[in-house]
Amino acid sequence: MSFGQNLRDLLTPLGVYRWEGSFQWGELQSEGMALDGVAETLAELQREMNLATAQGEGLAGIQALLGVDPGARDKEELRLALAALLRIGRDSFTLAAMNDTLRGCGLPARVEETGDPLHLVVSFPGVGGIPADLDRMQAIIQAILPCHVWVEYALSAMTWGALEARFLDWDSLEGDKITWTDLEDMVG
Repeated sequence: MSFGQNLRDLLTPLGVYRWEGSFQWGELQSEGMALDGVAETLAELQREMNLATAQGEGLAGIQALLGVDPGARDKEELRLALAALLRIGRDSFTLAAMNDTLRGCGLPARVEETGDPLHLVVSFPGVGGIPADLDRMQAIIQAILPCHVWVEYALSAMTWGALEARFLDWDSLEGDKITWTDLEDMVG
């Protein structure tokens, strides 16, 4: 129902307005159309202000405010990544919180502590060799982890032991027509 009809319904019980053939109904309709436009604008603003429902401008605004591009593939993934980044607070530098934030940003990374409290190791479990977009991931990780901590990246490397465990002999390796990248993914 439009705001024009709502205004008419509110004024009808007074009994002083003639709606048929009068300018009053036209005036109420034009005022109602203006109020309909305001309601649509407010509904859009309300949608974009909420991270769970934002579609465009709201997501872009939060992303610009945080200054990080999480590299999400779709809007839902972007919402999850931005929510993970927004959860960062003064007590977010525990190992579990940092790993949760990295997972929330869609990064296949894991933070581990070393014996030194100012040194962390970031690894990429399940990713063989050097990840394809390591530079982008490093930028996001550096933005999330505390700036006073030294971050070391542990990349998986193919070893002879892993290669021998996966393939019985050279013939089984060469028979599958495997590229070096495929081999790193299988063994790493």
